[in-house]
Parts: sequence; structure tokens; C-alpha cells
Amino acid sequence: MGRTVKLNETDALLDEQEFPLSRAAAVEAYDDVTLSLADGEENMGEVLADSNADRFDSPDELESELMSLLPRHAVGEPYQSEGEG
Repeated sequence: MGRTVKLNETDALLDEQEFPLSRAAAVEAYDDVTLSLADGEENMGEVLADSNADRFDSPDELESELMSLLPRHAVGEPYQSEGEG
């Protein structure tokens, strides 16, 4: 059964794996994860499959790569601040 995770809640998900982690292993580990984005959804395994990295040495490295691969609209409108009211 698939899992749906908000983009800002991926830390715990990434901590489930042992590192270093190959790109292939990451794609397999997260192929059942749907990321809930600011505007839509993306399959985490499919996103990671587009990576040029051979492996990830830490959860932070994997998260950084994931964020760089997501479409711009994934985190909201450019220059939009959620902290201002």
C-alpha cells in the first residue's frame, strides 16, 4: 500500500534508510511514496530516478537532491513567504 507524505515531513522518511544509499536503492525504497506538494503530487521514487547521483551519503544529501529535482511549483509560488501575515 502506498504512503502519502507532505514535502515538509520527509525527514522521518529519509531516516528510515541506512546510508550510503545507491540511487537505485533509493528509487526502490520510495517508489510507494506520494509527495504531497504545494501544487499537486509527485511520486518520490520517480523523482529520484531522474537524479544523476550514483549514491547518497546521508539523509541531508538525499533531501537536497530531492528538492533540486522537484518542479518549482512544488513548494509554492516564487517569492511567497508563509511567515508574513
